[in-house]
Amino acid sequence: MTRTEAPRAEITRLSFGLWLTCALAIAQLAIASVQAQESAPSSPTSANAQAKPAANHEEQASADLQKATQNPVASLISVPLQNNTNFDIGPLNRTQNVLNIQPVIPMQLSENWNLIPRIIMPLVYQPDVTQRNLGVMGLGDLNPTFFLAPSKPGKLIWGIDPAFVLPTATNAVLGQGKWSGGPSVVALVQPEHWTIGALVSNVWNFAGESTRPAVNQMLLQYFLNYNMKKGWFITLQPIITANWKATSGNVWTVPVGGGIGRITKFGPQPVNLTLQFYGNAVYPADTSPWSMRAQIAFLFPKLTKEQKKLMLEKKLKELEQQTPPKK
Repeated sequence: MTRTEAPRAEITRLSFGLWLTCALAIAQLAIASVQAQESAPSSPTSANAQAKPAANHEEQASADLQKATQNPVASLISVPLQNNTNFDIGPLNRTQNVLNIQPVIPMQLSENWNLIPRIIMPLVYQPDVTQRNLGVMGLGDLNPTFFLAPSKPGKLIWGIDPAFVLPTATNAVLGQGKWSGGPSVVALVQPEHWTIGALVSNVWNFAGESTRPAVNQMLLQYFLNYNMKKGWFITLQPIITANWKATSGNVWTVPVGGGIGRITKFGPQPVNLTLQFYGNAVYPADTSPWSMRAQIAFLFPKLTKEQKKLMLEKKLKELEQQTPPKK
């Protein structure tokens, strides 16, 4: 991949595209929800009695999805598209953009254990911090993880796994050029409306280009979520990193911030929308002091017997309404 020239305004527009779409979708859904409540006609008591169980079911399904999406080792198939925009890099205030495509497909190994593979594939625009209009775009290093977790956890939910970094970058500036690996562990609790937990990992290089710097880096992500009605939630998910091989003063990146999100549907498809902002209290030289994270995750939950029953009843009612009455 060669260097590409692009006006800074164009790069900024591209980096804002995904998060702006998420923000508009959340706003439209909120307005539609309010309008539906205000304009809904009053219905007979019998109709209310029939609608109430369905509404309660939808509310419970949304709450269950909230908890599942906030649990890194949940048995939930999902395809998150997470866009990270890092602003004001270097003396020319350049903008970096990283789109992480990270499908999760859990597998049941036995009655008591699940395997949760996740592959993070970053698509990166890396600006040249010494030039106003130059940068490199391409694939970064792949980051596969394979969490092993109990299939029937207690109050404390946990998982362990080997984490890897593979040198798949299409340009030297987009990756480390090393094969790296190390342990990772996650633990969380989910009392009532809350999800509280942390994930920590450390990787070391064990192979790769001898001319590239050695790798010894730590990642710590703590997460705090408060779930509200109608699928809305408040979230704090900062990612703290430490490069143990860096010079003094350039080891830590410590972000502070958070955002909002909502579990909703695009037609029949459940999705998780989030928008977050972080300011870095500590960060290395020539890196970003603040960032924005926007995500849309497509969710594929397993249906319970009750959900399948309700779905079948709904389909039958739709068919009855479409069938013309007999003369």
